[in-house]
Amino acid sequence: MSRTRFRLVVDPIACDGAGVCAELLPELISLDPWGFPIIATGDVPPGLIDHARRAVTSCPRLALTLVPVGS
Repeated sequence: MSRTRFRLVVDPIACDGAGVCAELLPELISLDPWGFPIIATGDVPPGLIDHARRAVTSCPRLALTLVPVGS
């Protein structure tokens, strides 16, 4: 039985560049010069799923999503 894999996706239209996500998940999210998130490519490592969920729920504009991929 395989685990569900997840990826982080940001909605660039909804995002206002508050930077909360990068503060909570610096392992996967950095900020561009204007404060908007740059998401690391690939799946979220299993050890960071809880941190990713916290970053998603803390986004003030609900612009960050944790999306299941594969099966």
